Amino acid sequence: MSGSAVRAFFEALPSRFDAAAAEGVTAVYQFELSGGEGGQYQLHVADQTCRVLPGVHPAPNVTLRMAGEDCVAILDGRLSGVSAYLNGRLRVDGDIGLAMRLAAFFPDLRPK
Repeated sequence: MSGSAVRAFFEALPSRFDAAAAEGVTAVYQFELSGGEGGQYQLHVADQTCRVLPGVHPAPNVTLRMAGEDCVAILDGRLSGVSAYLNGRLRVDGDIGLAMRLAAFFPDLRPK
């Protein structure tokens, strides 16, 4: 998957968002992706909507750092976020509770 495919994947996330799962949540998720699939993306969740912006947010609630390939594998349901975290492939800074809720916002991306 090329960097542009990673960007397209992030841009498609709002269409896969489960608004009901995000009731009462206002948060900014910062994705710091390294490697060939690298880049910075912000996922804003507020008022049961989500939007994705490129770049770095000055004060995100939670920052997720990993290789771009691992991020897509997690969001695609091919890699468990928990196992990536436990194996040191995913670093989380900030609100770990918000990080754990992220999967619930995108139910069709969960591992089958």
